[in-house]
Amino acid sequence: MGNRDDEYDYLFKVVLIGDSGVGKSNLLSRFTRNEFNLESKSTIGVEFATRSIEVDGKTIKAQIWDTAGQERYRAITSAYYRGAVGALLVYDIAKLLTYTNVERWLKELRDHADQNIVIMLVGNKSDLRHLRSVPTEEAKAFAEKEGLSFIETSALDSTNVETAFHNILTEIYRIVSQKQIRDPHGHDDSPTVDVKPIHVEPTVNADTVRKQCCSQ
Repeated sequence: MGNRDDEYDYLFKVVLIGDSGVGKSNLLSRFTRNEFNLESKSTIGVEFATRSIEVDGKTIKAQIWDTAGQERYRAITSAYYRGAVGALLVYDIAKLLTYTNVERWLKELRDHADQNIVIMLVGNKSDLRHLRSVPTEEAKAFAEKEGLSFIETSALDSTNVETAFHNILTEIYRIVSQKQIRDPHGHDDSPTVDVKPIHVEPTVNADTVRKQCCSQ
């Protein structure tokens, strides 16, 4: 059991983004450690945790990055979008401003992340339904318009937290596994935080030599 965590078929980097205080850190800790901390402080910079799940008999290891929501960290965290194959865009259902800012976060994500990134809109703190200021149907309609999946969660009472992460990881797996045939790396068929695309220029010299040989 000791090294079981190192055995996986796919490694997916997923980022949590959204305003400060919407519950990103508690979503992360609830999913990866089944913990919730009422005293949780604002994340400074970036932190991440991992957890593995099974999909179609394959082990998917999720490397989930919790990006700080405060404005002063925005320049730092934008670099962490690179290499992410999934994103949970989180707002607080009881704070309208956090939902209003979703559009700006979405633009930032699309500016810095891969264009094929899988995005899920997450209305967190569904346990505060008596304080709700963002109608479910409105958020669902926005997600549909933008091509995002949508779910409401509560890190406090665990509602839909497992479902949210399982759904996005499964969707990423389906996309990646279908594209395996086009993967240039062979055995290393999963996106990881350490893998960066390398653009190899054509071997111009070899072609030139070949042409010279043929013309002589």
